Amino acid sequence: MASTNQRMGRRRKKTQKRRIVFFTLFIPFLLVAFTFAGYAANLQKKAADVFTDSYEDDGRDKSKLRDADVHPLEDNISILFMGIDDNEHRNYGDNTRTDALVLATLNVEDKTIKMLSIPRDTYAYIPELDQYNKINHAHATGGPISTIETVEELLEVPVDYYVRMNFYAFVDVVDALNGIEFDVPFEIQEKNSDDKHGTIDLKPGVQTLNGEEALALARTRKYDNDIERGKRQQEILQTISKKALSLNSITKYDEILEAVGSNMRTNMTFSEMKSLIEYGKGGNIDFESLTLLGYDDSMSSGAYVYRLDETELEVVKGKLQRHLEMKPSYSDFDQDESSDDEEDATYSTAE
Repeated sequence: MASTNQRMGRRRKKTQKRRIVFFTLFIPFLLVAFTFAGYAANLQKKAADVFTDSYEDDGRDKSKLRDADVHPLEDNISILFMGIDDNEHRNYGDNTRTDALVLATLNVEDKTIKMLSIPRDTYAYIPELDQYNKINHAHATGGPISTIETVEELLEVPVDYYVRMNFYAFVDVVDALNGIEFDVPFEIQEKNSDDKHGTIDLKPGVQTLNGEEALALARTRKYDNDIERGKRQQEILQTISKKALSLNSITKYDEILEAVGSNMRTNMTFSEMKSLIEYGKGGNIDFESLTLLGYDDSMSSGAYVYRLDETELEVVKGKLQRHLEMKPSYSDFDQDESSDDEEDATYSTAE
């Protein structure tokens, strides 16, 4: 007999395709650096210096789920974006938890991108611990590699690259843009990036947010849930990217690149980053935003976790595996996937 959460999963909502941010923050600025004539030469050198300094070797030749090495120009790849829960006052070092996880898969032939937000409290098996726990604990126990292994275990797809950023990248980019205009959905009172309470007080409505205010709105968990929080984060990132890519922001790119690069670590070389520009040529990038449905649960210990709906999880696995042109683990969902594709409208980043 199917479990309750499996029956719930069959009544799944149709995934919406959206015009969303091209990954996270650094990709739009890299694209611009190579497309604006005249000013581009200076930006290319700046980008090369900044992102080369951000590179770190993760010690892996390739994902354990890969038979051979991959390259963005030739192969379908995946990139895991980690927003880490750290600042100068916390100084967690390698014990930092992830506050946000987004897995992006890229199909090199049709230049499409699927993005999956993974709730920070997702209950998942962490190989490093050899036990189930909240997925954000993976980074605290083993850094990026532990997080990668946990995501691969959960989704059964390879993680080829990762990009890890802290709070300051977000704050500095928004401030470099002189803030962003955003419709705040509710009143919030939050601490800032340095954990000082009572420093952020926002009222509902359209207003210009500085970096600290935008971060507080993106991070807050008091007023809705992890799923809505993920959607809100994507909307904020989209707003940041749209302003960053506007002609009026050209003079800010040096500051933006510096803000991102000094607060980021990645196992992508600058050459591999440049290869991603192929996805942005022509201005038409098709995105699909995916969500892991589930339910809130308080364990016997009293700890809160987010348990994934098993049926929904298998559907998402199939989508990602097909996008990477891997053989899905569960072919039962092939027909379900094709019907979704026929129903969903297709959107692009072109205005």
